[in-house]
Amino acid sequence: MAAASCTAALSSSLAALQSRDARAASSSNGAAQQQMRSFEGLHRHQLHATKTAEKCRRAAVPITRSGRRGGALCTQAVAMPATRGTEVQFESKVFKKEKITLAGGDEYIVRGGRDLFPLLPKALQGIKKIGVIGWGSQGPAQAQNFRDSLAEINSDIVVKVGLRKGSKSCDDARAAGFTEESDTLGDVLETVSESDLVMLLISDAAQADNYKEIFAAMKDNAILGLSHGFLLGHLRSVGEEFPKNISVIAVCPKGMGPSVRRLYVQGKEVNGAGINASFAVHQDVDGRATEVALGWSVALGSPFTFATTLEDEYKSDIFGERGILLGAVHGIVEALFRRYTSNGMQEESAYKNTVESITGVISRTISSKGMLAVYRSLSDEGKKEFEAAYSASYLPAMDILYECYEDVASGNEIRSVVLAGRRFYAKEGLPAFPMGIIDNTHMWQVGKKVREARAENDLGPLHPFTAGVFVATMMAQIEVLRKKGHSYSEIINESVIEAVDSLNPFMYARGVSFMVDNCSTTARLGARKWAPRFDYILTQQAFVAVDQGASINQDLVKSFVSDPVHKSIEICAQLRPTVDIAVTADAGFVRPELRQ
Repeated sequence: MAAASCTAALSSSLAALQSRDARAASSSNGAAQQQMRSFEGLHRHQLHATKTAEKCRRAAVPITRSGRRGGALCTQAVAMPATRGTEVQFESKVFKKEKITLAGGDEYIVRGGRDLFPLLPKALQGIKKIGVIGWGSQGPAQAQNFRDSLAEINSDIVVKVGLRKGSKSCDDARAAGFTEESDTLGDVLETVSESDLVMLLISDAAQADNYKEIFAAMKDNAILGLSHGFLLGHLRSVGEEFPKNISVIAVCPKGMGPSVRRLYVQGKEVNGAGINASFAVHQDVDGRATEVALGWSVALGSPFTFATTLEDEYKSDIFGERGILLGAVHGIVEALFRRYTSNGMQEESAYKNTVESITGVISRTISSKGMLAVYRSLSDEGKKEFEAAYSASYLPAMDILYECYEDVASGNEIRSVVLAGRRFYAKEGLPAFPMGIIDNTHMWQVGKKVREARAENDLGPLHPFTAGVFVATMMAQIEVLRKKGHSYSEIINESVIEAVDSLNPFMYARGVSFMVDNCSTTARLGARKWAPRFDYILTQQAFVAVDQGASINQDLVKSFVSDPVHKSIEICAQLRPTVDIAVTADAGFVRPELRQ
């Protein structure tokens, strides 16, 4: 049955099955293996497990232009090169633009390296002072990296940190070498008004509450620099725009701030290492924006920088951190830990076969060899277990991911973050409700024991079922981003590289709960909101299907093995940092409010 007629034939069966009650009923009958999603409309539909649906499901793995089948079971081709990133055209007279071909589509990047630091003055023409506003996740890393890169070439450009008067972070900034005496540490609005490039790195919620004052303090023709597109999403949600007298750019490292700094320091002896970054030019009032953005990224130590739009960035980034980067992996390991212990596995062994397995051997293998290497390294029996977990988990995970993406794209998730940030403080006669920590629950206490007893270089066991669930969720996230038109550079960095090269090493050293408690405010809020959704849907649908002996969906498995994203990951891996990030068990990054 052709995919087009398949869509028409299935449409008639949608009406009675759009409620969650109907989906729960079909799940209880073991129908999770036969679910599909139609990405044609804006609403999620649950398809009845009929013969028509099954025929359509088999027909829905489309042939791409190259003749390969790829992607998820949808009614449109999914292995086509994403186009939005390739539509972003940029030119640079300072840095060399390089073409890479990912899944049949050409994209353009700029490679980094410390050997490019002498080009920074030309790229940063007209900039005498850079103001770094905030000292949260990204602020410390970016301020220090930028300062050190400029110092290496004896540039007279000043990097100044702007913080609220009386902020507890002032002591940390002083300890990092930014001081009032040297005029490299000052008040927020004072620093903004003096700076030619204002890098606004305060929390997203704080940006939403303070942007008017920031904009008003900026000089004409100054450049507003963001490391996240959140502010654009917020401005749109309230019907406002950036001022027309400033340029607006973004450089967005694909990893949390401590990784940006740690890899930069490690890379000093090997011509640079750091975290890949995307860049966007949203508004350019005088023609300097692209060069400044690329110079900023090179100064941070980015191994390669790819182009995106500010809108694409915030959609993929906020979505990604609620997905496989943080929220999903948190939900996965808690669901699997309960499953394994309830089936008789000892608690410490269950922790090793969930958290240690994902953040250790699985992530290390994906980082260096890709997802297929995880699957191919398994025994025949292990492959069957992987396939069962993958087949059962892929569509339930996509269900949550699809919903999450559309919540982000619609502005709902952005509004949720802003409102949550305002609840951190007492108001309207109600008490303050800052985020609590999750690190003290039983599973994470077990994790502390495991890490204390862990031998050096022990990356944990490769558990086939755990690998199947994790890889299925990663592939489902890739598919949603692909169907939503993101470039392959963005898809791979937001779904794979940031996970295995930046976040998961910290999770391995300190536990997933450590990351949930210590990353950016927006990510922490998202993880707490979405992790239970992944936990519940896997427990209620995927694991039940496996336990009831549901047949393995071989079309899904074949689609995974042949997906063109694997070759694209291989190409991007050649551009990865020149060293692996080294994170010790006593890694020092802890949010100030959580320090004892």
